[in-house]
Amino acid sequence: MIYFIQKENSPFPNPDFAEEDGLLAAGGTLSVERLVQAYTSGIFPWYSLEEIPFWFAPDPRFVLFPDKLKITKSMLQLFKHNAFRVTYNACFKEVIINCAIADRKDDAGTWITPDFIDAYIALHKEGYAHSVEVWKEKELVGGLYGVAIGKIFAGESMFSIQNNASKYALIALIEKLKALQFLVVDCQVHSAHLESMGAEEIPRNTFMDIIKKNNSLIENGLQQKIEF
Repeated sequence: MIYFIQKENSPFPNPDFAEEDGLLAAGGTLSVERLVQAYTSGIFPWYSLEEIPFWFAPDPRFVLFPDKLKITKSMLQLFKHNAFRVTYNACFKEVIINCAIADRKDDAGTWITPDFIDAYIALHKEGYAHSVEVWKEKELVGGLYGVAIGKIFAGESMFSIQNNASKYALIALIEKLKALQFLVVDCQVHSAHLESMGAEEIPRNTFMDIIKKNNSLIENGLQQKIEF
């Protein structure tokens, strides 16, 4: 049975109550406060119906540990020759819009509706959501965006106008996250593309242990917001 959030201050149910497909709850808003509460509870919004968001906590959880990143020889060559220029948080709105309109075989981008775009722009303005931009000269050719709270980065979506641009963005990001000693990149649900780069499925309980460790770090003085 799906839990329906009726009040803005209503807590999320335990992720263990999620359906087989990961659906845990519906309702509430996409306010900054609600989104931060979700991510620090191991929950993320995905899809909405008539502006009613759905909240997920899948089992297994698809993640990428920074030290397990796989980089192909061809991608290493691109970095060696500085094939692209990378920036961070230079044009968040453009990145999320490109993710929303990206042509995907599985329609995976259709969930980024105007209400999601507005919500994540607000989250970006508060210092939680971040973008990575990949440029070829002055043209934006790829990128990604996600949410960083404490030492966990939740990857939301990516796009690529030029071959390998989204991979370039992810590799650049993860190398930066390594330096910042991030615990994990939450990829949320399985993707063959990300699996080829080292992402793997772990039990939800294992992921929740990482969430608890991250929350404990925050409670003991670690800043929630990370500067890129």
